[in-house]
Amino acid sequence: MIKKNILVCPLDWGLGHATRCVPVINDLLRLGHHVIIGADKNPLAFLKQEFPTLPTVTILGYDVTYDEQGSSFKLFCESVRFYNFIKKEHQFLAQILEENKVDVIISDNRYGLWSKKVKSILITHQLYVKTPIGRQIAHKKIEQLVGNFDECWIPDVEGKPNLSGDLAHLKPFNHPHRFIGLLSRFVQQEEAEKEYDVLAILSGPEPQRTMFEKQVVEQLENSDLKAVVVRGLPDEATGDRRQESAIRIFNHLSTEEFLEYFQKSKIVVCRAGYSSIMDLTTLGKKAILVPTPGQTEQEYLAEYHMAQGNFYSQKQADFDLEKGLIEAVKYATHSIPIESLGIEFLH
Repeated sequence: MIKKNILVCPLDWGLGHATRCVPVINDLLRLGHHVIIGADKNPLAFLKQEFPTLPTVTILGYDVTYDEQGSSFKLFCESVRFYNFIKKEHQFLAQILEENKVDVIISDNRYGLWSKKVKSILITHQLYVKTPIGRQIAHKKIEQLVGNFDECWIPDVEGKPNLSGDLAHLKPFNHPHRFIGLLSRFVQQEEAEKEYDVLAILSGPEPQRTMFEKQVVEQLENSDLKAVVVRGLPDEATGDRRQESAIRIFNHLSTEEFLEYFQKSKIVVCRAGYSSIMDLTTLGKKAILVPTPGQTEQEYLAEYHMAQGNFYSQKQADFDLEKGLIEAVKYATHSIPIESLGIEFLH
């Protein structure tokens, strides 16, 4: 296999797109390719911590915001602005390709990062998005955007059971694509002795991340539960903020530390982001999914997996930790094939 310079670029809506790029980068390095990380803000900070020796370039992210009411219409307006941003990032890419001698681009949901001069690959599970209005128009637009790439990699399994539901399986997709299995930075481990009742993972855009953090911490403080809270802020100082308390709070954890707390916790509380669902499935964890208000993809995934009997879900406005812990143990994830990522097919 010819060794290539490969630019890997995750979207910056939360950390999920960056975390699921970890196994992709690891496999590229295993194959001897040279990887350049292109990201901004929290995703860039996270990937620098995971791969401190790899070169990086700053590719300005998209500053998505959610209002305090979690309005779906506000998110739709953000999506319109997002399409305008795609044009800008595409124009910015030409300079990066020239300066870094890039042979291949692997873009995780960054639709503007493609070029006719080099092989361009898009990673996405959102082929048929859930929008409050204009769904057919959105599907057609995404089809056009994906069409700019040479190939689409879908992080899911083909057929049923699967994790993305309608988002990737609503109908046959005509553009060149392949299902590459689940992408998780974690690997399955043997069961460990449980030391914590709850592992709460906070992520996503503000102000909803902070609002949810306040709910979670307040309910934990009013309980006798032993818990770990990970705030999802990799660009802030790490370290245990409550060493004397039954609640341990971290801004960020390394993958190894995170895996340890996953294994030692009975129930996970987290957003219904697709990357989180892949992690939970890979590790076989029970969870309470709380979608970001107004984020239609997460709302769909929470409903879908609850209906499938995989994970219990609550709305953020109705978040009740005590009830959730009782209900979550009744759910068990389906048997999804967990295979090591092997991208020898990249050429």
